[in-house]
Amino acid sequence: MPPGADRGARTRSRTRAELDELVVNIELTLISIIQGIALYFLTDSSRTLIASLEIELWPYVVAGLAVILIFWSRSVIHTLTVIRWPLEFGHNFLYIACTLIEAVMFTQLASAPNWYVLGAIYSAAVWLVFAFDLRMIRNRMREAPGPASRQLLAILEQEQLMNVRLSMPLAIAGYALAAAAIRHWPGFFVERNGHLLFGAAQLAGGVAYVIYVIRFFARISPLILASREERGSD
Repeated sequence: MPPGADRGARTRSRTRAELDELVVNIELTLISIIQGIALYFLTDSSRTLIASLEIELWPYVVAGLAVILIFWSRSVIHTLTVIRWPLEFGHNFLYIACTLIEAVMFTQLASAPNWYVLGAIYSAAVWLVFAFDLRMIRNRMREAPGPASRQLLAILEQEQLMNVRLSMPLAIAGYALAAAAIRHWPGFFVERNGHLLFGAAQLAGGVAYVIYVIRFFARISPLILASREERGSD
């Protein structure tokens, strides 16, 4: 290879690495801002419930916190593994749309019927994010520079498919069934606080999924490091 061509390849590689880093920084900044907004609305809605010792609504406060932790942690994992140049506007616009629904949902902590309706809508929006990001993962598989990158992306694709085909449809169905039951039998679910059965199930599912995400990240962490090393030596 002529010396000039070699220098040109190194320059392009360095420029791509700089753009990748810039896009990652944009993504992390966006995640922090939008989930900070969501946390603000959760805090604003829950402070009076906690201060007035309305214990029957505390499961929704913790479930809301689990929603934020899940969105933030999954977004960070996606950023560390998939996000590169060029910037995906559709992906980021979906993040913003999800946060809008999430924030409105948090304003309805004291209204079980509205909480579950908005929960179903929010889950549907997150399902769209998973489906959109699956395409991004498959695009990255065509660019994988080495075996560690291919193994990591294969794991991510399999896990993403599980969320698209199972986890999110179950979440949507759970919220929708709870909303329908509360509206159909308000005497039991609203006046006698029967909605807490759904609240306890939501809380348990949220905590379980947070634990799952932590373990999933621990599993793929070595592959993330190896994949970064492959990209650095490419």
